[in-house]
Amino acid sequence: MHPSKVAVEVIRLGRISYSRALLVQQLYVRRHLDSKDNFHNTLLLCEHPPVYTIGIRQAPYPVEEEQRLKFLGAEFFRTNRGGLITFHGPGQLVCYPIIDLVCFRKSVRWYVCELEKTVINLCRKYGIKASTSPDTGVWVGDNKICAIGIHCGRYITSHGLALNCNTDLGWFKNIVPCGIEDKGVTSLSQELGRDVSVDEAIPQLLETFSAQFDCTLFHGEYSNSN
Repeated sequence: MHPSKVAVEVIRLGRISYSRALLVQQLYVRRHLDSKDNFHNTLLLCEHPPVYTIGIRQAPYPVEEEQRLKFLGAEFFRTNRGGLITFHGPGQLVCYPIIDLVCFRKSVRWYVCELEKTVINLCRKYGIKASTSPDTGVWVGDNKICAIGIHCGRYITSHGLALNCNTDLGWFKNIVPCGIEDKGVTSLSQELGRDVSVDEAIPQLLETFSAQFDCTLFHGEYSNSN
């Protein structure tokens, strides 16, 4: 008799501020930590207004640089995820898996690799040849199409991935994305020469995620009482 697949709830938050998304993630992480017997594995899907974020490797970002980016009309946040600076904004599909790796495999390295494979398989559905590199994330040639930066505490994950769908890539010109010199960024729309919206990409992401993580997805709704 085969064990049942892990169930993962999908919550679509729509366009939400980065600060609000941080609070929602913390809420769902707390659900895991407060429950001894029940698992609350969740995918939070959203878009953000323009915002630059940096991870725990935040050393060369002085206050002056932060103010320069804010002056462009974007917010700026220092976070506890891995990685260096990146941009989030409209047209980018952001996925925050809040899952307990005990339900899957207790390995952060494995988890990041599975996220990368999920996006590579999504790109393959569109006929785009994507791959990994020594630098985290998913690439089309020398251009990053998806940034990945995660946090994991007591095997509960937060933060996640950001897939460029029809993002205004001009925002990336103000930074060195993820601190990687001499590399660029791209999007599904740029690679395909047509508009690919976040709404179009979501079903593809969910399909490849459920296949890669061998889980069952079901749709729920966010409420403050969760």
